[in-house]
Amino acid sequence: MKFTQPENYQALFAEKTQRIKAMLSPFYQGELDTYESAPEFYRMRAEFRVWHTDDGAHYAMFQPGDNKTPIFIDQFPVASKEINALMPKLLAEVNNSELLAKRLFHIEFLATLSGDMLVTFIYHRPLSDEWIALAKLLEQRYDIAIIGRSRKQKVAISRDWVDEVLTVNGNTLHYRQNEGGFSQPNAAVCEKMLEWAIAQSAQQNPKDLLELYCGNGNFSVALAPHYRKVLATEMAKTSIRAAQLNAASNEVENLSVARLSAEEFTQAWNREREFNRLKGIDLDDYDVSTIFVDPPRAGMDPDTTTLCQRFERIIYISCNPATLVENLQQLTETHEVKRAALFDQFPYTDHMEAGVILERR
Repeated sequence: MKFTQPENYQALFAEKTQRIKAMLSPFYQGELDTYESAPEFYRMRAEFRVWHTDDGAHYAMFQPGDNKTPIFIDQFPVASKEINALMPKLLAEVNNSELLAKRLFHIEFLATLSGDMLVTFIYHRPLSDEWIALAKLLEQRYDIAIIGRSRKQKVAISRDWVDEVLTVNGNTLHYRQNEGGFSQPNAAVCEKMLEWAIAQSAQQNPKDLLELYCGNGNFSVALAPHYRKVLATEMAKTSIRAAQLNAASNEVENLSVARLSAEEFTQAWNREREFNRLKGIDLDDYDVSTIFVDPPRAGMDPDTTTLCQRFERIIYISCNPATLVENLQQLTETHEVKRAALFDQFPYTDHMEAGVILERR
């Protein structure tokens, strides 16, 4: 199984560029801002099945639609160099220890540009005190954090998060990223996405920013200095705690985070419903000029799309250009696409990350 094709990367990226241009052509014919990925060692997350044979345990992956024929993996050039360096060391530890290997089913890696690393071992058996003691030794030996998981059991040996440091326009931004929580998988491209969003946010007389689907505050923290105030929403409690921590770590004092879905916030903004979760936040205090959205692959529902149309500017980051196009059909009834971008978060796949800026007509 060939995971990367560095010799073909430029041609493959050019194909994506043409494809996204064609998709956006009914709404935008201007120049497309394009941001390439490194052709290898670009992904901060990797997940592997663990397949056991008479020769020991192996990292394994499968062709789509076939989960019975394992392909053994020694190296994974999609993942960061740090993940690749750690993979054989941990596998050797597993194969040298019946306690580590017994009914081990899955191993997940979460790395960072800062050098922090979290590894999750997933088992089909309960984790014992002896396993925990051995995991503590591995943490110390390899300077990593380890989590053990089994059915109805999660054991974080020292912590269940990593701390990332991104460089954006020459400045360092600090982010707590939780195990199981969403973070951008291609950190170097994420830095470019943040710089692009900041460039679109420069205003002589900044007003306020509303952000939906804020996650761990990835964009909120970077954009906050360019607005008077920022109100961000997110549903996952762990992501909200991370966003609040990330704001404090970066000395961002003008950001408030509310635990609301996009649909719920639309009801609150329209004064259709009151939420205790907005306690301490007065919506009348906000003079929002720009809304920032980074929805899931399903895109935005019609009511949230209508909410976006109430603001002067829309910054829309999309992990699924097909649903972006669906939303643009409604958004361009009132707004015009002024700028568009392609961020190659996922080289060698059909997935595309896009960004558009819309301004009221």
